[in-house]
Amino acid sequence: MTNLSPDSTPILSVNNIEVIYDHVILVLKGVSLTVPQGGITALLGANGAGKTTTLKAISNLLRTERGEVTKGSIVFDGQQVQALSPDDLVRRGCIQVLEGRRCFGHLSVEDNLAAGAFTRRDGKAAIRADLDLVYDYFPRLKVRRNSMAGYTSGGEQQMVAIGRALMSRPKMILLDEPSMGLAPQLVEEIFGIVEKLNREQGVSFLLAEQNTNIALRFAKYGYILESGRVVLDGDAGVLRENEDVKEFYLGIAAEGRKSFRDAKHYKRRKRWLA
Repeated sequence: MTNLSPDSTPILSVNNIEVIYDHVILVLKGVSLTVPQGGITALLGANGAGKTTTLKAISNLLRTERGEVTKGSIVFDGQQVQALSPDDLVRRGCIQVLEGRRCFGHLSVEDNLAAGAFTRRDGKAAIRADLDLVYDYFPRLKVRRNSMAGYTSGGEQQMVAIGRALMSRPKMILLDEPSMGLAPQLVEEIFGIVEKLNREQGVSFLLAEQNTNIALRFAKYGYILESGRVVLDGDAGVLRENEDVKEFYLGIAAEGRKSFRDAKHYKRRKRWLA
């Protein structure tokens, strides 16, 4: 299955990649996915399924963890990018917002946002204009702009992390677990801003999420990872109605599926691979 129309060109194409850590540990096993221009695509799965590794393979951050892509190709905006450094990839328009937000806690909110423009060479006026744009999307940050980022709430830090990524003028943002540790109301707010950025600014998003319910509400297409493999993909609406997805990721059991033992050992049914 594919989320692209025949005449469209993806902004990202991951083709049958394998990732190995420490030269021996095989983590990703032939993962393929695409993100269309201006699309929101969800990468779903439980903790340890390989979502973060997939994002780091795309953004070329694996080397910091003794990992490497040993097979396949990654094409961003029409060019293979495995050999690029992470900052070169940012200059080309692809940036990752890491899991856990990773703000510079000792710097102000505004200094954190300004740090996102470190690869730009288009002048202070353009950067100031983009800073004002970030404040338009995240009005809370304008109020807290002089506060130390480390003393802001988890939701505000997530906004800082996304806003910092926007300061690089990205074509695509890789967003890793944006809902982690946040109250449901804040999660809704952040996903609503992501949708607005996608609609109004044309930024493409690849969302890695354990919260399948909200991810499939905002994404147009989804891929489900298990043990380093894509086991299911499809339009978000179709995935939401899939009985296996509803049972094992949305917590909605169909009539007659009441055994926890059956749920725990569902892999034996080989349903994903049917």
